[in-house]
Amino acid sequence: MGQIKILLLIGAIALGLFTFLEVALRALFGLGKPLIYKVDPEIGYLLAPSQTTRRFGNRITINQYSMRSPEISEQPEPGTQRILLLGDSIANGGWWTDQEQILSTSIGNKLKEESGKPVEVLNISANSWCPRNEIAYLRQYGTFGAEAIILLINTDDLFGTAPTSIPVGRDRFYPSHYPPLGIVEAFTRFVLPYESPPEMAAVRAEKGDRVGFNLQAIREIHTCAQENQARVLLAMTPLKRELGEPGPRDYEWKARNRLSALTEERQIPYIDFLPIFNAQENLDSLYRDHIHLSPLGNQLVTNSLCTTGFGG
Repeated sequence: MGQIKILLLIGAIALGLFTFLEVALRALFGLGKPLIYKVDPEIGYLLAPSQTTRRFGNRITINQYSMRSPEISEQPEPGTQRILLLGDSIANGGWWTDQEQILSTSIGNKLKEESGKPVEVLNISANSWCPRNEIAYLRQYGTFGAEAIILLINTDDLFGTAPTSIPVGRDRFYPSHYPPLGIVEAFTRFVLPYESPPEMAAVRAEKGDRVGFNLQAIREIHTCAQENQARVLLAMTPLKRELGEPGPRDYEWKARNRLSALTEERQIPYIDFLPIFNAQENLDSLYRDHIHLSPLGNQLVTNSLCTTGFGG
């Protein structure tokens, strides 16, 4: 009987520790409730609609149209200025940015403060999107009565591949359902080595003029905006390694020049953040990693976008 009691005690302690760990992972880090993605045949993938979570202390809200924004009406209320922010993880903010600090919120707050009028900046974005995903979204959902569209890209987006749904439910960063436990997510996300679905190799090896494909998508975004009486502002943030010397690589300069030619051809207002970032004193302070912006970098982007007079 003594051995049975000891085994029961050990089992109770183990169960208690397991329960404590599970509760802690969920309460402190939000593990067990990641953002869920859904497959779309044209867009490739997008965030599943109407979900809310808190990850590593940061609140994330996805509305009924898969935007990182509160629930909205299909058309803006009378007197409300509505702007669309199109982008990838830089616009989205990811798990590392609270809902109140993402770019769309920051831009909306600044424009509201300056004009004293109601402003909505809707955040249409997802990790690793490029202009080809973004035009597919606009074709499917429309422009929601927006009077302006901010297309925020980064240098890598000019080389983005065709939309694909391969990662959804197979890549650990694009889950299609909740894991059974926070402990399971912690193990699969942070312990197991990362493996991309093997079919992604063919996607990444896409042949043809990728820059041309994405420039065409930008043309189509501009055309879609014009057809819906909306203005477009194009802005591009650089990769961290592009700052300082030696600057962008030769193939990146060629792509940048093609983009500049497109903005001149279409008369699209264009903000290149490469010289703006290079003019700052502490370049490292603008980034949280090699591509994503820090709060200081986000503030610089917000100020630059709002001081163009575009939002007024």
